[in-house]
Amino acid sequence: MIAVVGAGLMGAATAWQLARRGHEVTLIEAYDIGHKRGSSHGSSRIFRRAYAEKLYVELTGQAYEEWRELEHDSSTPLLRTTGGVDFGAGRDPEGLARVLGGARVPHEVLSAQEASERWPYIRFDGPVLYHPGAGVIDADQTVAACVRRAVEHGADAWIGVRVTGFELGEKALLRTDDGRELTADTVVIAAGAWLPELGLPLLLQQLKVTQQQVFHFRQRDPSVVWPTVVFQDQTMQTYGLPSGSDGGPLPAVKVAEHDRGTPTKASTRTGVVDPSSRTRVGDFVRDRLPGLDPAPVAEATCLYTTAPNDDFVLDRIGPLVVVSACSGQGAKFTPLIGAMAADLATGRAEPCRRFQLKGPA
Repeated sequence: MIAVVGAGLMGAATAWQLARRGHEVTLIEAYDIGHKRGSSHGSSRIFRRAYAEKLYVELTGQAYEEWRELEHDSSTPLLRTTGGVDFGAGRDPEGLARVLGGARVPHEVLSAQEASERWPYIRFDGPVLYHPGAGVIDADQTVAACVRRAVEHGADAWIGVRVTGFELGEKALLRTDDGRELTADTVVIAAGAWLPELGLPLLLQQLKVTQQQVFHFRQRDPSVVWPTVVFQDQTMQTYGLPSGSDGGPLPAVKVAEHDRGTPTKASTRTGVVDPSSRTRVGDFVRDRLPGLDPAPVAEATCLYTTAPNDDFVLDRIGPLVVVSACSGQGAKFTPLIGAMAADLATGRAEPCRRFQLKGPA
């Protein structure tokens, strides 16, 4: 029997992948499905292929196929293609294009003038990378679809149940806050920002949890289909994408800083939006995204769990599989991470060295 602790994006996807393969699975979630206390809620996450490393470009290609398989299995549309633009001196559009070209990923490099003619509601002042395979993921619908299909494939779901302790040996004994005990051959820990607080004898000091702010801005022209936007210069890293339902009833774009999160813990986060982030993002919208009204119509906070080098953590130690596929970039890989975690849990694969837990420096 395999227990999966945490029913956010990664835990839900792992449970789905395991259950559809015929394994006995118990999924344990401390809150309701789709809760807003972690990193997996909301209607909009970026899917993109543009990475500076060939490894991640290849993984995005595999993830795309897994997304379509999840959509087919759940009869639920989850990934909407919009195309994406990358620009800014720190983003290196030409360098990204070389990596995408090496992986045979469709793309274009445009001058600022060419890009401005295509997207007049975005201000460019240098080369722009465009790749048509970028798009938007609905995180809420993804979690719901994975949990629903995991249960329909035979998984047991304990919702509103918190794991309070572990005893580890050849197997794992889990204790929960409602007095239950569960013995599992393998436990997949996909607890997101709670991972560093579980008290496990693992080297988790390396994971940094931050509270991030996101803002939604009304489109001046509701008929425009916005691409995803990734911008970086010497002062900030910013992204934007269509908001979906998070932005309200009228078309809006979600814009946020990728960096400058506030260090916190999952159990003590304030949930209060940092006003300095609101100011910086509003100034960015005013300067670079003139197609948006710079006054946000909605805002929220979420959590990043960042590993060294902004990588994933996908490792197995005894009966435990540790999944922290985040670093602010994990959502786009959700069904693929579920498959990789399922492979680790069932012994079909060894941990990728790149994503193993790191020892002390």
